[in-house]
Amino acid sequence: MAIVGRLAVLLFQGMPLAGALAGEPGQYLTVPGGVFQSALRYEDVKDGVRLASFELMRAPVTNQQFLAFVKANPAWRRDRVPSVFAESRFLSHWKGPVELGPQALPQQPVTWVSWFAAEAYCEARGARLPSWSEWEYSAAADETRADARRDPAWRERILDWYSRPSTSALPRVGLQAPNAYGVHDLHGLVWEWTGDFSSLLVSGDNRNQGDADDTRFCGAGAISMEDSDNYAVMMRVAMLSSLDGADATANLGFRCAKDSQ
Repeated sequence: MAIVGRLAVLLFQGMPLAGALAGEPGQYLTVPGGVFQSALRYEDVKDGVRLASFELMRAPVTNQQFLAFVKANPAWRRDRVPSVFAESRFLSHWKGPVELGPQALPQQPVTWVSWFAAEAYCEARGARLPSWSEWEYSAAADETRADARRDPAWRERILDWYSRPSTSALPRVGLQAPNAYGVHDLHGLVWEWTGDFSSLLVSGDNRNQGDADDTRFCGAGAISMEDSDNYAVMMRVAMLSSLDGADATANLGFRCAKDSQ
């Protein structure tokens, strides 16, 4: 991680947060742990990625939910947040700093939100952003199978969404059928931040420089040969790894995760 990024994280850790926001009943679902083969070729994992059970939000965070967070934590208003934590387009589709308006309907997924803001929201709920492995593991499921990645029809359905222009208004969350874990909208609505997004694309040189933040895999070049046609994963990795923590886009949202109790 660059020096500027490290300083931003240190500053972020000192940002004040109000007390935990009230959660909605049944908002989180348990995703059982297991071992799976990631589409990313990890250097130190030969027999698959082993994950403990974790909790994942049923659907992405909505404008309404994020508005409640901003009202409780005014330091994250778009007119007050430091630029190191959110670029100028942060929540730019809202009518005002604490007003949604017609371009940001309450049940639509919140977008134009930075990684720092997403992480702060989850922290305020006693949660965190999911790791890439947790997200990939959950998103491998279709409506009936825990791992549908070998099904060409399922892959084609996902790629069809990626090929559509992102200029139309987003639907509300939860309209798609839940996957085998009961989780909605992992595909087909918005891209999603992960806690370790910045580690998804690093150069081979950087991995050998002794940096504690360097990672075990290296982006699109690390897609395994058996998954070389998994363009959906390649596109997602490329998109996330191109971002900085303060960036915000029109089609990038998030959901929170928790360790299982």
